[in-house]
Amino acid sequence: MAFPSEPSFLVLHALRLKGFAEDEVLAATTGLDGDVVAGHLKTLAEDELVVRRDGRVSGWSLTPAGRASHAERVAAELDASGARDAVHGCYSRFLEINHDMLAVCTAWQLRGSEGSQTINDHSDAAYDAEVIQRLVGIHDRVRPVTVDLREALARFAGYGGRLRDALEKVVAGEHEWFTKPIIDSYHTVWFELHEDLLSTLGIERASEGAH
Repeated sequence: MAFPSEPSFLVLHALRLKGFAEDEVLAATTGLDGDVVAGHLKTLAEDELVVRRDGRVSGWSLTPAGRASHAERVAAELDASGARDAVHGCYSRFLEINHDMLAVCTAWQLRGSEGSQTINDHSDAAYDAEVIQRLVGIHDRVRPVTVDLREALARFAGYGGRLRDALEKVVAGEHEWFTKPIIDSYHTVWFELHEDLLSTLGIERASEGAH
C-alpha cells in the first residue's frame, strides 16, 4: 500500500514545487479540499513557514524557514515510508528518458539541424505528426515509472493522469498542451515531476548525474 503524506506536508510540498501559488492551485495539486488547504496555510503562516504576497500577482510562497522545514520533512517522510530505494530507482529510470523528452520538446519548437535551426511555425502537419508520435513513445516509456512511484508514495499518484490528459489533448489537435507554460501542458507536468523527484531525494539540479 502506498505511503500516505500528512495534509500539512502536502501543502508545504506543493508550494515547494510550484514556487508561488494561490489556494485553488494548491488544492488542485494536493487533492485536498480548499478549506483544508486554507487552514493549513494559516497555521504554516503563523509558524512563519509560508508567506502571502498580494498585489498585481498574489499568492503564497515558502519562507527560508519553510524551505528548511520542507527539506527536513520530505527526508523524514522518505525514511518513514521505506521507499527511498524505490523512488531512487524510479528517478534513475526517469533520467534515462528525460534527455529524449527534452529532444522531442526542442523538435516541437525548432526545425533544422544544430546551427541552422528555425522556429517551427507548425505549418507542416506531417512533421508535427511525427514529433507527436515521438511524444507518444516517451509517454509509453514513462508510464511504468509513474505507476511505480504512486505505489511507493501516494502523493505521486496524480502525475500519470496529468501526463495522459495533456497527451490526449495534444493528439486531439490542442497543440498548446505540448509545451505551453502556465497550463498543465505535457512539458509543465514533466518538469514538475522531475522537480518532485529531485526534491524528494534531496538532489540539487546542479549536481544531477552524480547520484
